[in-house]
Amino acid sequence: MKRAIRYLRFSQLGQSNGSIERQELYTDQYLQYNNIQLVDSFIDRGKSAKSFDRPDFIKLQAFIAKHYKSVDYLLVDQLDRFSRDAGEAMNMVKQFQKKYSIQIISVTEGIVFDYDTPGSFFRAGLQLLLAEEDNINRSIKVRGGLYTARAKEGRFLTREKPFGYTKVGQGKQRHLEVNEMEAKIVRLIYDMFLRNVPLYKIKEIAYQSGFDRKGNMAIDRVLANPVYAGLVKVEPFKDLPGGLFPAIHEPIVDKITWTMVQSKMKKEDKVKVTVDDEIPLRGVVKCHCGIPLTGAPSRGKSGKYFYYYKCKHSKHNNISAVKAHEQFLNACDLMSVSEKQIKDIRDGSYASIEQEVKTNKKKALDKKHELEEIQQRLNAVEEKWFRDEINKDTYERWYSTYSDHILTLTASIERLNINQGKAFEILESNLDLLGDMRHIYTKSGTLQKREFVNMVFDGNLYYQEGIYRTPTMMEIFSHNASKMEEKGYLLYKKKRDNFSVIPQSGR
Repeated sequence: MKRAIRYLRFSQLGQSNGSIERQELYTDQYLQYNNIQLVDSFIDRGKSAKSFDRPDFIKLQAFIAKHYKSVDYLLVDQLDRFSRDAGEAMNMVKQFQKKYSIQIISVTEGIVFDYDTPGSFFRAGLQLLLAEEDNINRSIKVRGGLYTARAKEGRFLTREKPFGYTKVGQGKQRHLEVNEMEAKIVRLIYDMFLRNVPLYKIKEIAYQSGFDRKGNMAIDRVLANPVYAGLVKVEPFKDLPGGLFPAIHEPIVDKITWTMVQSKMKKEDKVKVTVDDEIPLRGVVKCHCGIPLTGAPSRGKSGKYFYYYKCKHSKHNNISAVKAHEQFLNACDLMSVSEKQIKDIRDGSYASIEQEVKTNKKKALDKKHELEEIQQRLNAVEEKWFRDEINKDTYERWYSTYSDHILTLTASIERLNINQGKAFEILESNLDLLGDMRHIYTKSGTLQKREFVNMVFDGNLYYQEGIYRTPTMMEIFSHNASKMEEKGYLLYKKKRDNFSVIPQSGR
C-alpha cells in the first residue's frame, strides 16, 4: 500500500475560514479513492507562498529527510498551495523526486509530477507559472490600491501607529488622530533637536516624559518621519511618481519645523556631545585656535577633584572651571539691561508684533494666491501627461518642481498664520528678567546655559590669555562692553566684514 504525507496552506488568517477544511476534504477523497495511506499532515495557516520559509513546510522537509524511505507521495490540493514562485517550486519538487524518490501530487488539478515524464513536467510547470502570474496581478492591484489610498486620498496605511497618534475608525474610515499627551513629547523632541540638545540627552528627557519607543534609532526615526508634518511617504508605482504627499491627518509639527530638522539632520555630525553640569561651557566656548574646549576633572594633592577647560593642543588653554565660570557670571552682571531699556523694548516689541501680525496676514494671503496658481500648473501638467502630450521625464521633472513648491508654500502659510497671542504672553512674563542676567544664567539648566551662550554670542565665544573674546554679540547685551574689557571679563571686538571668527593664532 502506497503511503503519503500532505501539505495544506492558505495566505492570510481569516482570508478563507473553510480553506484548510476544503483542502482536507479533497485530499481525503483522493487518498480514499486511490487507496493511499496518510502518514502525516503539515499545515501552514496565514503564511505566504512567496518563499519556503514557513514553519510547517520546514518541518515537512525535516520529516522527508528522515522518513523518505517510507513515503511515496506528497499531496497538495493545488500546486499554488505549494509555492507561487515557479522557478523555486520546480527546483524543490525535482529535488523531492530525484533525492528522495517522492512525487508531488496536485489533487484537484489531477497532476502527478514526474520529472522523467515530459507531459507531467510541462503541466506542472504551466500550473506554477499561472499561479505566479496570478500572484503578480494580485500584487499589482494591491500596490495600485495602496498608491491611490496614500497619494490621492492622503491615508496613512502602515500597520504600526506612529508615536503621538491613535488609530480610529474601520476600513476606509480608519485614520490617525492626535494623542495630545504623546504629541507634546514629539514637539519637545523636535524643539530640543533644533536647540542643539545632544541626541542622547533628547532620548533621556523623552523617556522621562513618557516616550515608549525602543531602539538606538528611535529618536532619529521620530525626527525623520514626515507623518508628523501631516505628510505621507509614497513609493513610485509604474509611471506614477513617489515622494511626499499631503495627508488627511492633523500634523503635530508645522512643515517649516520639519523641513528645518531634515536639513539639520543631513548636516549633523555623529560626534557624541556629552553634557556635564560641572562644566556647562564644554564644547561651547572655543580656544583661540578655533577648536571647542573640552573639560575634565583633575585630582589635587588633597584628593579633591577640580574641573578644567582644556584645548586638545597642550600649549593652548588650560583654564580653571571656577575661574572661567566666575568671569562669565561677572560678564553676565554687566550684560543686564536697565529698567528704561526694558520699557523701551516692551513698547517697541508690542508695536513690532502688532505690525508683524498685519504683515503676516497680507503675506499669507499672497502665498495662498501663489499656492492656487502653482496647484493649477500642477493640474495642467497632469492633464498633459494623461493626454500623452508630454513624456514621462518632462512630467516627473515638473511634478517634482511643483510639488516641492507647494510643500514650501503650505509650510509658509502655516507659519504666517500662527497665533501671535502666545508671543505677547511670553514677552510680558519674561521681559523683566533681562534686568538680572546672572540670575537667568545660574537658574538655567546645563542645556539652557549652552543655548544661552550660543545665542548671545552667535556661537563665537573664545578664550585667550585669561579673558573671553568674541567678534559677535547681541547688541542689547553689549552696552557695557568697555567695562567688561576693563575688568578683564570679556573682550568684544566687532568682526570685520571679511572675518567670521577671531583670526587663528599660530601653534
